[in-house]
Amino acid sequence: MYAALWRILPGPVVVKLLILLALIAAVLYVLFAFAFPWVQTLIPVPDATLDE
Repeated sequence: MYAALWRILPGPVVVKLLILLALIAAVLYVLFAFAFPWVQTLIPVPDATLDE
C-alpha cells in the first residue's frame, strides 16, 4: 500500500517527502480536531477523587 502511494505521488524524492509530510499533518489534524473528541464522548470516564 505504501509503495503504491509512493509511486502515484508526482515529482522527485524531495517533493514526494514534502507531500507525504503534509498528508500526515492533515490526517493528524483531522484526528485530533474531530475524531478523538467525538470518541471521547462515547467512552465513559469515572470521576475519581481523593478525600483528604
